[in-house]
Amino acid sequence: MTNRDWLSVARTVLTSRLIDIIEETELAPAGKVTYQFSSKGHELAQVLLAHHLTHAHDGAAVYYRSRPFVLAAGMTVREAVAGPLGRATGRSGGRDIGVVHHLPKPQNITVLPASGDVGAQFTPAIGWAQAAVYRADVMKERSWKGAVGVACSGDGAVATNGFWAALTIATTQKLPMLFSIEDNGYGISVPSVLQTPNGNIAANLASFANLHILDGDGTAPDEAARLVKEAVALVRKRQPVLLRLTVPRLMGHSGADNQSYKPKDFVIAEQQRDPQTRLKEYLLKKKICTAAAWAELEREVERDVRAGVAEALADAEPHPSTATTNVFFDGTKTQIIGGMLAEGVSLTTTQTEARDEAQEGDGQEQSRINLIEAVRRVLDDELAVNPRLVVFGEDVGVKGGVHGATVDLQRKYSAGRVFDTSLSEEGIIGRAVGMALAGLVPVPEIQFRKYADPATEQINDCGTLRWRTNGDFAAPMVVRIPVGYGKRTGDPWHSVSGEAVFAHALGWRIAFPSNARDAAGLLRSALRGNDPTMFFEHRALLDTAKARTAYPGSDYVLPFGKAAIVQTGSAATIITWGEMLYRALEATQKLGRMDIEVLDLRTIIPWDIEAVIRSVRKTGRVLVLHEDTTTAGFGGEIAATIAQECFTHLDAPVERLATADVPIPYNPILMEVVVPSVDIIAQRLKNLLAF
Repeated sequence: MTNRDWLSVARTVLTSRLIDIIEETELAPAGKVTYQFSSKGHELAQVLLAHHLTHAHDGAAVYYRSRPFVLAAGMTVREAVAGPLGRATGRSGGRDIGVVHHLPKPQNITVLPASGDVGAQFTPAIGWAQAAVYRADVMKERSWKGAVGVACSGDGAVATNGFWAALTIATTQKLPMLFSIEDNGYGISVPSVLQTPNGNIAANLASFANLHILDGDGTAPDEAARLVKEAVALVRKRQPVLLRLTVPRLMGHSGADNQSYKPKDFVIAEQQRDPQTRLKEYLLKKKICTAAAWAELEREVERDVRAGVAEALADAEPHPSTATTNVFFDGTKTQIIGGMLAEGVSLTTTQTEARDEAQEGDGQEQSRINLIEAVRRVLDDELAVNPRLVVFGEDVGVKGGVHGATVDLQRKYSAGRVFDTSLSEEGIIGRAVGMALAGLVPVPEIQFRKYADPATEQINDCGTLRWRTNGDFAAPMVVRIPVGYGKRTGDPWHSVSGEAVFAHALGWRIAFPSNARDAAGLLRSALRGNDPTMFFEHRALLDTAKARTAYPGSDYVLPFGKAAIVQTGSAATIITWGEMLYRALEATQKLGRMDIEVLDLRTIIPWDIEAVIRSVRKTGRVLVLHEDTTTAGFGGEIAATIAQECFTHLDAPVERLATADVPIPYNPILMEVVVPSVDIIAQRLKNLLAF
């Protein structure tokens, strides 16, 4: 590092420290900053790391104590202060706490949207690292060669699922990933010996295959600079590295923490290791600057920080109307980072014309195909025309998926584009987030709905990502999940429907097709869309006759939020989706009542409110039917909307029929008691018509 480099590092360290002091002593006591997280003691290690991340496509996932890093990456003092103040000029526009950072590539480092959850940063970072390799090797984009993924964290995060998931991915695939651990010895009040044996993750991972370990003092300028430089150089050669730097946490975990749990001698030792003091001593000793020059630098920083604070304090509060914007892409504000549109790429009709012409005269287009075959064909079509699309999950490679949705796709498109993953849903979804942020179109498969539970943190964070970053970032992807009971049997682990849980996961679109044609159109719409999407494939419809249709062609797109009127009528309305559609139709036939209107919603988020209201106002009677549980099932949302919008048109109370509030049983007899049968549906319809 040159003298100029060291002085730049010193300026950022001083800037971050002064912002903390002003928040702690002025803004927080005045009630202007309500969440204060100090970075005191962590500054030097972070700023040195940012200094060495010079590639145009380096991506770093940070955490709530990473303000020094983000300042070094290009965030202005005004932005840094406006965030905690909740001002409109903060990076999130007042939506998120000011220490949950993101930065859309002002210089070299793309700072990926941080999460308030400890350890949630690791798997998106590994996704970015894998996308860098993909774009360099598969897409042959030379500009991505040498780019790396970085995850910054404290020592507490090494106990989380995300850390171990990312570590497994990085080392099994030898990805350019740096795990930067700032070890201050405590997770709030919990000592690091309760996070990892003996409190040193570097020592514990010394024998971990394909992982290079570096361990040192993050307050010693020469040592920290040497280790950071070595770590980044190794990662650029696609060598995963864990860099542990010990640092003091000079303040409490947050402004509300007085650190009374720390022994007094420990606190004194921390103060003696203040990296700002040691940096000054180092620069003076090496004659990089004089005492007078350091004092002048402090005055310059004081002037600049005070000016930035004044600007932030004068900035406007966010307008109330902005609170509900940027949950989904509305066609007006395209994100700066993430997905295809951020790079000006979209699939057009002309891009698929060659594929259509190649299929003319196929002889198979009008034959009826299974729903799972429709999914496989769409994936095949889109892989052919979109080099950014990647398909992955457990067993999707050579095996072709446990349900057959990816048969032969790896052979046709290579293991770089269709690949198996470690058995970690946190890793699958978190990796997909990072890949989407790096401009790819990830299509992860979760084998069964219940198995998505370990990925809940990543799912929820991904859905709110566009909103939290005020529209600057987005992670469009399509998560395919087989759901519901099986055609021969059920059980509590493989037969979960549970769409209401994901309907409550803000920012996700949800498709739930009932036939092959709709599956093809909705999946293609999702793959070419600009939002994260859950795509549910009902197990009892994957390869059964009732869901078979002709394949609608390789450019057929079905918009979300448009219900299908499967059967018209005026006596009553049934609103349903998925496999329950066919039970509803059979129940009307059993009653001999073909004058009952049956609506297939096809998508849950968004759902076709207008079609539902129009039908119910026409018929005056309605049954909402679904497979998810009764309590808190999505049918309750529909029923509430009908009660509000159609009350004066109703000739009977809104009927709701759903699965009992128990898991799906394994025994078929028990399963038929729990899941609404044709007979039960018919009886409820009969009662509704007689009211």
